[in-house]
Order: sequence, then C-alpha cells, then structure tokens
Amino acid sequence: MTDFTGKVILVTGAASGIGLATAIKLAALGAHLALADIVDIPHEKISTISEEQVLLMLLVDVSSSEGCKRFVRDVLNDLGKIDHVFNCAGVNPTAFDLINTTDDYFHKLINTNLFGTFALSRACVSHLKPGATITNVSSILGTKGAPLMSVYSASKWGVIGFTKSLAMELGPKGIRVNAIAPGYIDTPTNSDVVEGEEAMKRSAAKVAMGRLGTPEEVANAVAWLLSDEARYVNGSVFEINGGLA
Repeated sequence: MTDFTGKVILVTGAASGIGLATAIKLAALGAHLALADIVDIPHEKISTISEEQVLLMLLVDVSSSEGCKRFVRDVLNDLGKIDHVFNCAGVNPTAFDLINTTDDYFHKLINTNLFGTFALSRACVSHLKPGATITNVSSILGTKGAPLMSVYSASKWGVIGFTKSLAMELGPKGIRVNAIAPGYIDTPTNSDVVEGEEAMKRSAAKVAMGRLGTPEEVANAVAWLLSDEARYVNGSVFEINGGLA
C-alpha cells in the first residue's frame, strides 16, 4: 500500500466528486492536504479525514492567475513545501450546438478546465523537487469528439496536450506529469446524474461494464499515479471508463 505520510498534496475541485474522493483517499494514505475549491468545502463531507490531515482549506478560483499564486503562497507559508498536485477543478459540459454556444460559455469552460490547469501548474512548478508529480483531469471527450460538446471537448483535449508537453519539459528534472480521462462517473455535477435516472441508464448502457464509475474508483487511480509505484509513468493519459467504444 502506498504511504504518503509527510507528503503535502494540493487538490483543487475538492468540494465534491472526484476531487473530494481523492482527498479522502490520500488522507487515508497519510498525506497532508491543501484543499481548494471555488465553493466552501462542507466539513461534514470530509468528516472522515482527521484534522491533522487537512492542513489547509481555501476558496480558490483556478481561472484567476492571482488566485492560483495566492493559494500556492499560502500553502508554502503554512506547510513549507509541495510534493504533489492534483488539478481536478473543472466545469462539466452542457449540450449546445455551435450556433447557440455563447462567448461566456466558451470562456467559462476554457478558463477553468484548461487555463486553470495551466495557471496552478505554473504557480507550483518552481517549488517542486525531484519525485514530485502533477496529475491533471481531462475526460474521455479529451480523446474523441461528441455532438454538442465541442467546447468541452476542446478544453479537455487541451489538457492532454498540455500534460504531454509539460511531462517532456519536467521529466529531466525528475518531475512526472500525467492525466486521467474519466468516462461516465457518478458525481453530483455529471449532467446525466443531474438529469436523472433515465439519463444515467442511457449512459450506463454505453459502458461495457454496464454501470457508471464511482469517484472512489477514479481516486484509486490518481493515488497510484502520484505514488512512487508509478515512477516510470510520465506523459501518460489513463482512461478510466469501464470500457467505452
């Protein structure tokens, strides 16, 4: 079992879904956590994590360069170092045909999903030492297109390109950069979950395993990517989708 005792790990998008599940997983493995989200992280959601593990919880808008820099400064001032970064903050898509896609919608998705990943990584990178990792969240739609999802897909394709290029840049310094590409995951902001049971059934029918994934199953993969067990994994994109054509 991986042991993150003494490691300081930043997790964005930690208020729910994959970010929250990953924070709980990493805490169980001994990590010290600096958690961020654009909304408050309800204490009852992290009640399974001891106060000794969650050392910092902050409101952070990753689409703001200054917000990302301030978060990193606070982490360094309070905790002294950064060992791993999990860029999980993101906006899930709404189905729009291109002609009805507004500028505001485009900028919201690109600024959070892509620029946010860039901005927090940039704020952290000069403080990372050999053995550190950055793991980014793309999507199955970062590997293929889908009708009515052009903007979301573009933002998540961008995350993959950013990940692969940064892995080449930082690999010689002993810092690994990878991405995960989840498929249909049962999270509160998943559009199918929001729409209801019938929509969830339609999505599950597309999956070889016949169900949506859980945030905890994604968290397991993230923990492995951050760990020394994955020490030769760099510039990779892990698809976590239960089998999708």
